[in-house]
Amino acid sequence: MRLLLLGCTGFVGRELIPLLLEADHQLTVVSRRLPRGYDAERSAGQLTWLQLDPSRPQSWQVPDLKEAVEQAEGVVNLAGEPIAEKRWTPSHRQQLESSRLDSTQFLVDAISASPTPPAVLINASAVGYYGSSASARFVESSPAGEDFLASLCQRWETAAAAVPPATRQLTVRIGIVLAADGGALGKMLPVFRTGFGGPIGTGQQWMSWIHRSDLCALIQKALDDPALFGVVNAVAPQPVTMADFSRALGRTLGRPSLLPVPAPVLQVMLGDGAQVVLEGQHVESERLQSLGFSFRYPDLTAALAAATS
Repeated sequence: MRLLLLGCTGFVGRELIPLLLEADHQLTVVSRRLPRGYDAERSAGQLTWLQLDPSRPQSWQVPDLKEAVEQAEGVVNLAGEPIAEKRWTPSHRQQLESSRLDSTQFLVDAISASPTPPAVLINASAVGYYGSSASARFVESSPAGEDFLASLCQRWETAAAAVPPATRQLTVRIGIVLAADGGALGKMLPVFRTGFGGPIGTGQQWMSWIHRSDLCALIQKALDDPALFGVVNAVAPQPVTMADFSRALGRTLGRPSLLPVPAPVLQVMLGDGAQVVLEGQHVESERLQSLGFSFRYPDLTAALAAATS
């Protein structure tokens, strides 16, 4: 397939792009970053890199991007500033919103204007859609929460769902993605390897997670599986508490995991952004179960072993 990829040069894209190249897809990658890597594929014409910011309207007037939209048979949109890496100042909240909402709105407008719209749009969202809870269990049909992240996810999903009827649309509500070279696990590993790791906050908050390889396999499957439309929760079948996650990570590394990170410390570092890790949600996927999606890493022990080997 001819694929248009937005927001796929970061943590998830480092595994997704090689997977799609291996499957012989032809890729146009839109990224704010300078082109890097994939020299052979770029020379051979299998990968085209457009250094553009998809949240800016002028990017969508560039002829190469307009042509890429018209030629694309599938689109994957993962664009969005990381949620839990900075304090949520007013300017950063605006970045969190514009990087998701504006990018998706301009993309959908371009798809709607295309004489040959793509067959499928796979658009990211997050389990933050459900808000946080210490006791509730959330599935795809559960209602949205009421906090900032829930509102952001709702607006993000609404923008993506406005594609024309000819385009099958799948929203992927992504949990905490596990891989050693980034994300939450990437930040925790150096601390745990020195023996100073432990649960964050009370340890009783839920973590709904997915190994990066399984997330990428789900995206790849969704490109040509007509059963994948609407919304799916991209989470492994076994959510855990933060305390259980910390114990499992300590066992995997052969290190103690007894020193908790107090909530106030994280709040000083991240402000409102701390709520992403201090308040969790127990999320499962009824749809992936009914569709028979096969997880390579369905349990945490195997996922952590793979991610840290």
